[in-house]
Amino acid sequence: MATPAELAFDRTDLGPDQLAHLQRLLGTWGILADLSFSDLVLLAPMATPPDQVPDDDQVMVVLGQMRPSNSATVVQHDLMGQTVGVSDWPLVADAFASGEVSRGEMQIEAGEEPVRLQCIPVRCEGTVSAVLARMSSGTGRRPGHLERTYRDVFDRFAVMVEEGTFPFPGEEVATEEAPRVGDGIVLVDEEGRVRFASPNATNALHRMGMYSQLEGRRLYDLGVEESAIEWALASALPVVEEVERRPDVTVLLHCIPLLAKGDVTGCLVLLRDVTDVRRLDRLLLSKDAAIREVHHRVKNNLQTISALLRLQARRLPPGVGRMALFEAERRVRSISIVHEILSREPGEQVPFDEIVASLVKMAEDSVVSGSPVTFTVVGELGEVPADVATPLAVALAELLQNAVEHAFAEPAVDELDRPDRVVAESEPAGENGHIEVRLRSHGAGLGSPDGSAATVAGGDFLVVEVHDDGAGLPPGFDFDVTQSLGLSIVRDLVRTQLAGSIVMRNRSDIDPQARGTSVVIELPVTDHHDHRI
Repeated sequence: MATPAELAFDRTDLGPDQLAHLQRLLGTWGILADLSFSDLVLLAPMATPPDQVPDDDQVMVVLGQMRPSNSATVVQHDLMGQTVGVSDWPLVADAFASGEVSRGEMQIEAGEEPVRLQCIPVRCEGTVSAVLARMSSGTGRRPGHLERTYRDVFDRFAVMVEEGTFPFPGEEVATEEAPRVGDGIVLVDEEGRVRFASPNATNALHRMGMYSQLEGRRLYDLGVEESAIEWALASALPVVEEVERRPDVTVLLHCIPLLAKGDVTGCLVLLRDVTDVRRLDRLLLSKDAAIREVHHRVKNNLQTISALLRLQARRLPPGVGRMALFEAERRVRSISIVHEILSREPGEQVPFDEIVASLVKMAEDSVVSGSPVTFTVVGELGEVPADVATPLAVALAELLQNAVEHAFAEPAVDELDRPDRVVAESEPAGENGHIEVRLRSHGAGLGSPDGSAATVAGGDFLVVEVHDDGAGLPPGFDFDVTQSLGLSIVRDLVRTQLAGSIVMRNRSDIDPQARGTSVVIELPVTDHHDHRI
C-alpha cells in the first residue's frame, strides 16, 4: 500500500508546495475529524497521461482517510488509494471547480444509507489543490451543547482550509504525545478570554488547582501561565508548551489560532494531562542514571582487579605463573571495556563496534616483538544484546591476543614450555604481520562467503572473523581438544554461552596460496537469543 505522499507524487500533477501543504493537512487533520464527529476523505484529481486526451469525467484519487476517535465511523471500508469519477461524486467536482464549499447527500455503497457530505476546497497559494470531504451520519438527532460547539469550531477550521491558512506553514506533524480533542479543549476569543471548556479540560484545570468559573476570564487571572496562548494569538501560529502548575501536575497545551480572512478571531487550546507520563519519564531517567552508575562502578572494580593482577605479575620472575597473571589481567580488562561503554549508553543493546576498536587497541599495545603487526577492521556489527557483548568481547580479545603472541615471532624464552602454545615451531621470525577482523550480519540461510563456517540454522546471525597471515597452526592441531586455556575459553563461550559455532583452521585449507590462521564465529541473534532481545 502506497503512502499518501507516494500517491500524490505518482498519480497527480501537484507541485512541491502543494504536496507539502497536503502532507501537513494529513498530519494534523485528526483534530478536524474529532471536532466534526465525522469521517474525512482527501481527494485530488489524477494526472492525465501524456498519450491520452482528457476525459470529461475526470478521475480523482483518494489520498487519505481519517476516522474520528470520539464517534462511530460511517465509512466501513478503506477508500485509501481508490479512484473515483467525478460523476459519482458530483459534490466533490463542484467544490473543486467553484472553489467553494458544497453540501448535500450521497450514497457511498449500494444498499447503504446515504451520508451527509460537506466538500471543502483545499487551497494552497490561491489554487485549489484537493477537496476535503466530510462524511457524517444522516440521522436527525439533536446535538448537545458540546457537540454544537465542536462543530462550530470545525466550521471555523473549514473556512481556514478554504482560505489556505490551515494547515499552518512549517507546522510539524503531531506526535503520539500531542493532545487530541478527546483530551480536552478550551476555546478562547481574540482577547484570550475563555468562551468554552470541555469537561475533560475542566478536569485537567482542576488538577492544576483552578476551581473558579472559567468562562469570561483569562487563564492568567486564575494563576495559570498563558504565554503560549498569548504567543499564538499574537503570531497567528500554533504553539506547544508544557505548563507546571504544581510540582506534581504537568499539562501539555497545544494552542491553535483561529483565523478568518487573515485576522485572528480566537484560539483553540488542546489540553492533555501528562503528569503520569512525566512521572514515568523521571523514573526512567532515574533508573537510567542508576544503571549507568552500576556499570561505572563495575568497570572501576574490574580495573582495580586488573591493576592488582598486573602488579602481582610484575613481582613474579619470568615464567608460566607470570604469563598466567598477565593473561588473567587482559581478560578482566576486556570485560571492563564492555561495562565502560554500558556506563555511557546503558540499555539492552550495545554498540559493539566501539568495543572492537578498544580490543584492537589493547592488542596493538601488547605487541612486544620486533616484527611490526598491523590491524584492520572490516565491516561492522552495529548494536548487539548486552549479554552477548561481554562473552563475545572476551572471545575476540583472546583470539587477537593469540594471533599477536603466536603468529609472527619466535616466542620468548619463558614461553617455550607453555602448554597452551598453538603456533607452529617452524614459524619465521621478524616478518611483517597483518591481522584482520571482519564483522558482518546476515539473515537466515546466508553463510560465510568463503564457506569457512557452517551457517547457524534459522533466524539472523552475526559473523566475527579473525584472520592473520602468520605461520598457521601446527600439524595435527585440533581445536575441539586443544589444551590451550585461552582457546578453551573461546570455545566454551561461543558454543555454550552464546549457542554459536566456531571454526579454527589454516587458511591454506581454503586457499592453497594463502598462509596464516582463520577463525570464524557465527552467533544467532533471534532464534537462540530471543530471551535476551
